[in-house]
Amino acid sequence: MTIKNRVFKTMIIILSTLTLLGAATLIIVMNLNGTDEVSGKRSIDEMRKSSMLTEDITTDLKNGDFVRIRFRVVTDSKTSLEELQKRDFQMQNILIKELAVMDSESFQSGLGDLEDQLKAKLNDVMSQGTVTDVYTVDKVLQ
Repeated sequence: MTIKNRVFKTMIIILSTLTLLGAATLIIVMNLNGTDEVSGKRSIDEMRKSSMLTEDITTDLKNGDFVRIRFRVVTDSKTSLEELQKRDFQMQNILIKELAVMDSESFQSGLGDLEDQLKAKLNDVMSQGTVTDVYTVDKVLQ
């Protein structure tokens, strides 16, 4: 009986060791494959699939000049994109309010700040997902 007990104990130890090694390998492989998503690096195709191009927005600035501008807004998922498309009127409202307090000089020099403000304010109104990037794709100042 002692030989059977030893064989049984040895098999249990080997199976437990293999199970732990398999689980550890699975965790490592899953984390290595997910590093691009964690660091925020996605392929351009993924970014385009989860982004939207806004309509041209024409409005006046604080000093009376007019601006026509258009953005590409990138979200973190298709679900976020669907919500953003439903909130297009809120996005236009945010843009008009932000542009109304800018003059032409601050508009030309602070375009990056405008993109950051738009991103932050859109994330405030979003209930699912987030806006990851905002890119200015067209602008005309008159």
